[in-house]
Amino acid sequence: MPGRSDDAGPLGERKTQHLEICLDETRYQVETGRSGLEHLSFLHQALPELSDDELDTSIEFLGTRIRLPLFISSMTGGSEAGYRANKELVRAAQAARIPVGMGSIRILFRKPEVFDHFAFKTIAPDVPIFANLGGVQTREMKHHEVFEMIKKLEVDGIAIHLNPGQELFQSDGDRDFRGVFDGIRRFAERCPVPVIVKETGFGIEPRVARALINAGVSYIDLAGSGGTNWVQVEAYRATPAERAAAEEFQDWGYGTGVLLGALEKQPETEGRILASGGLRTGLDMAKSLALGAHAAGYALPFIRAVHEGGAEQAVALVERYEKVLRTAMLLTGSRTVADLRNGRLMRSPAFGEAVQTLRSATTQDAGGATPPGA
Repeated sequence: MPGRSDDAGPLGERKTQHLEICLDETRYQVETGRSGLEHLSFLHQALPELSDDELDTSIEFLGTRIRLPLFISSMTGGSEAGYRANKELVRAAQAARIPVGMGSIRILFRKPEVFDHFAFKTIAPDVPIFANLGGVQTREMKHHEVFEMIKKLEVDGIAIHLNPGQELFQSDGDRDFRGVFDGIRRFAERCPVPVIVKETGFGIEPRVARALINAGVSYIDLAGSGGTNWVQVEAYRATPAERAAAEEFQDWGYGTGVLLGALEKQPETEGRILASGGLRTGLDMAKSLALGAHAAGYALPFIRAVHEGGAEQAVALVERYEKVLRTAMLLTGSRTVADLRNGRLMRSPAFGEAVQTLRSATTQDAGGATPPGA
């Protein structure tokens, strides 16, 4: 069990414990499941007829041209340790010219004195920064107050995270998730910046993704399985009985790669899907882009990088990912990120079967949990 935090209040203590658990690989195993990307490989082009200096890895995201289809995904916030980590992540994002997400700003409405823990635009004026808030809060909080905070923080977007699994394993977590879809719909209607809706490790199925896009959401961050399992993270803070229950959810959720496959070439979601959840290598990013993702997000690899060597180590990780992406692009004859979706991706029979099974299952399942418009 992690030690207690010096931060005031249970929320700051919980955030500190989350960070400790995710950073200590020797004591805590928080990565479970598979992304499904391991079932994919690229067709090698021995005559690509390209020069490396012709390659264009840039894309448009949150109103800015960024040099790589890569972002640092939201991970932590609301504690002193989280503030130090986020500051290094933001420094890295500015140096690498990629977007970065913050942890939940919910704490700002309880402890406005930690505003500086989230106000990073002066450190990274040239890249998109997006805030983060829970889906339940869109139902419960006054939207105009959130919008005012967004303006004060000068962020370029806001991610609304969906984490019912995690909440159910928190002793003081949410238990009622009714009305969240409507809360997000109303929030997106008036929000002054683009809205991203993201899961936190179990994925967003195609019907729900389409419903959210139709409700006015700008991007869907799939955040599927294969990476950090927040039920497992909470289990390390729980009683032995709850920990045993959490163990049964090690393989819960949809793999990010399978979700991308199920959403591939869907007109409603084209250009609106972000891939995160279990992405660990540069080729994971390239494969996700080849399946139609607009950009790829990484959280745990970056938080561990800044823990080991600050912003410099995180920038080095970006450079590694960039080298792999550029190599994959050239070796598939892809001059641009859009060209990478040129069909030069081999899929194992198991991958194709998983994609088809997911499509069929989510088409047939028309239960009461289906959001309006799905």
